[in-house]
Order: sequence, then C-alpha cells, then structure tokens
Amino acid sequence: MATFDPAEILATLPHQPGVYRMLGAAGEALYVGKALDLKRRVSSYFRNQSALSPRIQLMLAQVHALETTVTRSEGEALLLENNLIKSLHPRYNILFRDDKSYPYLMLSGHAYPRLTSHRGSLDARNHYFGPFPHAGAVRESIQMLQKVFRLRTCADSVFNNRSRPCLLHQIRRCTAPCVGKISDEDYAADVRGATLFLKGKDEEAVERLAARMHAAASAENFEVAAVLRDQITALSRVRERQFVSGHTARDADVIACAFAGEIVCVNLVMIRGGHHLGDRNFFPQNATGFDCGQILEAFLSQHYAEQDPPPVLVVGAGLEQEAIDNLQNSLAEGVIRIVTNPTSDRRIWLAMATKNAELAAQRQLGLRATQEARLLALQQALDANEGLQRVECFDISHTMGEATVASCVVYDRSAMQNGEYRRFNITGVTPGDDYGAMRNALTRRYQRVIVEEGKLPDLLLIDGGKGQVGIAREVLAELGLQDLMVVGVAKGEARKPGLEQLIIHGRADALQLPPEHPALHLIQQIRDEAHRFAIQGHRARRGKTRNTSTLEEISGVGAKRRQRLLTRFGGLQGLMAASVDDLAQVDGISGELAKRIYDTLH
Repeated sequence: MATFDPAEILATLPHQPGVYRMLGAAGEALYVGKALDLKRRVSSYFRNQSALSPRIQLMLAQVHALETTVTRSEGEALLLENNLIKSLHPRYNILFRDDKSYPYLMLSGHAYPRLTSHRGSLDARNHYFGPFPHAGAVRESIQMLQKVFRLRTCADSVFNNRSRPCLLHQIRRCTAPCVGKISDEDYAADVRGATLFLKGKDEEAVERLAARMHAAASAENFEVAAVLRDQITALSRVRERQFVSGHTARDADVIACAFAGEIVCVNLVMIRGGHHLGDRNFFPQNATGFDCGQILEAFLSQHYAEQDPPPVLVVGAGLEQEAIDNLQNSLAEGVIRIVTNPTSDRRIWLAMATKNAELAAQRQLGLRATQEARLLALQQALDANEGLQRVECFDISHTMGEATVASCVVYDRSAMQNGEYRRFNITGVTPGDDYGAMRNALTRRYQRVIVEEGKLPDLLLIDGGKGQVGIAREVLAELGLQDLMVVGVAKGEARKPGLEQLIIHGRADALQLPPEHPALHLIQQIRDEAHRFAIQGHRARRGKTRNTSTLEEISGVGAKRRQRLLTRFGGLQGLMAASVDDLAQVDGISGELAKRIYDTLH
C-alpha cells in the first residue's frame, strides 16, 4: 500500500508523452520512467498492486511523492529519462554506467591524410569510421591498414619537419609522403583503397589495386607491380580473418544478455562495413529481479540516447513488441530496425554475443566470489564490525615537494569504483610535508561528504605509518567521525610486497599478515590503485607546471618580449643569472619591467 494518496496527481495527468519520477521520504529518486501516455502508464502502478512484482510493490511502499515532466515526443522523453537516470541514480532503475567515449578511426582532411584514432566531437573536414568498442580495436585496425595501404600515422609536427624517411618506411609500413617518396596520385589512390575497405567495399578495393598492378606491369614497372601484388595478398588475408557477411546489413550492433547467479552481463558486438570491430561487456546495477527483456530495454534506451545507433540492432529474445515499437520510434527518429528473431548470419552473430555474455558473467561471478572472500577475511583480520563493504584509501605523491597530489580511491560492492575516485591538488602546505598534505586532503574530502550527506567508508586505509594514522585520527575527530576505523599500511622491510605492516589505532603492535593471506591481497590491491592514481595526477600536474614558463605569469611580458629575453640570454637558465641592468638592456624592457621580471624569477 502506497504511503501517499496518488488520486489527486493521477487526476491531473495528461494523455501525453513524458517522464515520471517516484520520490522517497527524503526526496530521493526511487524510480525514473518514460511514457508515451503519462496518465495511462502512471495509473497502471496503482490499479492492482497485488498483481505487481514484489520489487515494484516494495518500491511503491516507499513512495512519498510523484513528479512528472511533459515532453513533445517520446524521443524527447527517452533523452530526458536517460539524463535523469544518470544524474539521480534511482535505486530501482537498472543502471548502465559507461562514462567512456567510443573511439573512431580517422582519416584526416590533409593533402596527405593521416590515419589515427580519435575521441570526442567530429570535424566535418575529416573522415571517421566506427565507432569502435575500445581503443585496442582501433589500434589493431590501424596496424592492419598500415600493412596494406601504408598510410602515414605521424603527427603533423613530425610530418612537416622530416628530412629523410622514418623507420616505418624502412619496414614497409609507410610510403613516406613527407619526403616525396610517393606521388600525390598514388597516395590518393591508397587513401581511396583504405576508405573503400573501411566502408565494407572490399571487392572494389581489391579491383582497384589489381587495375593499378596490371597497369604498372604493362608499363614494365615491375617493382611497383610487386608492391601492389603484396598489398592485394595482405588485403585478402585480412578479409578472410575479419569479414563477417556479404549479404546482410553491413552496419549493425548485436546485443545479448546473460545471467550467472545474481550477475547480469550485456554484451555489445559492433559490426561496421561488414567487419567485426570487437565487443564490450556491461554489468548493470540494480538489475536483480528483472528479466533479460527488461534489462535489454533499459540498455537500448540508455546506451543509444548518447550513441548514434546503426541501421540494424540485433537483440536477444525477451523484448516485448510494445517496447520494440517504442524504441524504434524514439531512437534516431525511427530510422533503425530492431531484430529479435534473426536468421542466417545474424543468428550466428547473436549466438556469439550470447556466449560472450555468458562467459563474462561467469568470470565476473568468480571474481566477485574471490573479492567477497577477501573482504570477509579482512573483516576477520581487523576484528571489524559485520557489514564491512566500503573502503577508501589515501596516498600522497610528489617529487621533492613539487606538485603534491593526494589521491582517494574507493572500493565498494566488491570492486574498485573508478567513478568515485578523487584527486586533491595540495597547496598552502610546506613542500614535502606529507603530514600536512594528508591533513589537507582528508579535511577537504570528509567536510564535503558531511555537507553533501555522501557515503562514509566502513574502513579508511592510509598509505603510511603511525604518523599518518595519527593525523587521520585527528582530522576525523575534528569532524565528529572518530568512530570511523583507520588502518595505516606501512611498507615492510626493503619495501617488499607481502611484508606490509598494518597500523591499527588502539593496538600497540603492528599487525603483519602472511604474504598469502587474502585480506592482505585486498589491501595491496586497493593501496596499489591509490598509489597509481596519485602518481598519475602528480605527473600530470608536474608536467603542466614545467611546461608553463614563469615568464608567462608576468604582466607586460608578451610573446615577443619573452622571445627576445630567451634569445638574448640563451634560455631560462641564462635569464635567471641576469641582473636587473642586464635585463634592461633588452629591446622593449624598461627599467621598471626589468625589476619586476627579476623579482618574479627570484
């Protein structure tokens, strides 16, 4: 029985498309849904609740408010629903989190087009092929195309300043257009061949290469003919390995769902131009109690709200016809077709995707069992309270006090939660003061968690010894979080893995677990991830600092004056050694500006 009376709201709902949000007692989103007819869809929840699934009945028992938004079309409702799900993270929605952008293979619009990978917005001056499921698939395609068509892959800064061919030319992976080793016409022909192949027009690409080979042979240019013959052979081998089908749609996505215990996996196979580009696995959250049809519907609506769908989607069984019709009408304005009962080649594709989903779900189930065993072992080793689930770990990274960065990584739900990682650029602390840096990071982290009513960890790991643990205890006490368990992970003798000592507040001696102990393996995994994340942030910050000249921060010193100063004194080191009078001798540098430059540099 719902805890609020929906009659008043239901009476005012229109027969129009839109999005509805069911809210809990604290105003949190419990569920977000879209509807072609808001009144009919929302009313269906309250007509006969006993006929609903236990999961939906549980959700309705927690509903305290209902909000709706009317949209102009179901397509607009689909986009709004997806945005709200990603921003509100409703407890009862199936959540597919995929923050990564998909890479493309790009042929640039230069006179000698460059073959490279690309992420982000697309530029009309270039040609793009894809998307690919991951960067590895793009790299493999580039390597294959280098062998066959030998297009350049170097950056413009390298290409424009070559005086002789590079190593790629010597190993026959590039025709060296940078130094004129190939004519404009021949390079353009190679670009056309690569474009045809990427579009799935393999036969035409081979025919063009064969015509060029015969022409070269007729002109008794046997060396060129031999190279073209090798290209045809290499292209034929690639076609045998990568070609999927010559009869059905050349561009398609194949989506299958599989269960292993409580683990659900959705496998997405991408086929473009008749070529299998690879696949990607998705593991949705909050999927317990849903069947494959409902999970696939959630995946299609969320995934293709941000990605352009191909003309054909081959989907595993389970989708209801109403869901298919709604998705076809809302995705890409109805220009796609969803196939749920494939035949011929498509049936083979779907069987392959289903098998991949099954294997991935089983692997994930095994990993989760291992992680849960490690977590239980950690709980027992630390004599912690039951329900130890969420662990946060901090680490500090710097080089002799320069560009100090603190990292915070999160382990929750038996996995590292990359989307919840945070970095802190440490300022206002004495360079090299690790204690001060740790205090700064912990204070900023948990002040924000308290203000925003975020999640607190069950265990806080600190990469360090008694000093760092003491600082952590002081910060937490100041914030009223003194009950939070803190453990320091001190490096063992000779800093060898497996010899770490655990510093636990209230315990006189450090705890040293055996090297094979599963709890130690979990601690090492989390600590190493914090270390990696901190070093990555530190290197990026240090690189940015070193690549920014101090001169750029001085008002009155523009690009021309910087150039004059550096040229006169032979670089920044010579400039540092110059006196105020020396600086004032440079054209355009007044005595006042010379003094300001000197003071800034010193």
